[in-house]
Amino acid sequence: MRTLYKLIFAASMAAPMLVAGALALQIGNPAGNSEAQAKNAVLIARVTACQSPDKTVISATAEGDENGIRRSIPLQIIRLTTPGTFAVAHEWPEHGTWAVKLIATNPEYKDYATGVVVPFERNSFQWAAIKHFSHRPTDSEMTKILTSMPNRALNSID
Repeated sequence: MRTLYKLIFAASMAAPMLVAGALALQIGNPAGNSEAQAKNAVLIARVTACQSPDKTVISATAEGDENGIRRSIPLQIIRLTTPGTFAVAHEWPEHGTWAVKLIATNPEYKDYATGVVVPFERNSFQWAAIKHFSHRPTDSEMTKILTSMPNRALNSID
């Protein structure tokens, strides 16, 4: 039993070191941020980067299926006044099945990218369906997410 406690203690001490220096992307609700609300944001992205956070670049696309046609629409990233915080507004069609794909890169992390896919049902994102990736989400991963979305049968975001 004592060995188990030592192992748990060692693992808990090592965990912060494993994520130290990481490039991470978190999704937030714009309801608690008046600046994001003023910019009509549907989601907030927060970036943490221990190395040169100011060099981090965020890209976003709306990936969807509208009337049986797969579409990818580049979205504008809105930099908010809080460092490392960005907003995304609803810039895709009202009809169809949509998810927002966000990717964070930073030259200090070489070829590493972190990604998040945020499925939308009607006009709000689904917390339980958010997918985090330690790479750029692939087309096949996007297709799997879009085809498994519950609002696919609704064919509408409004």
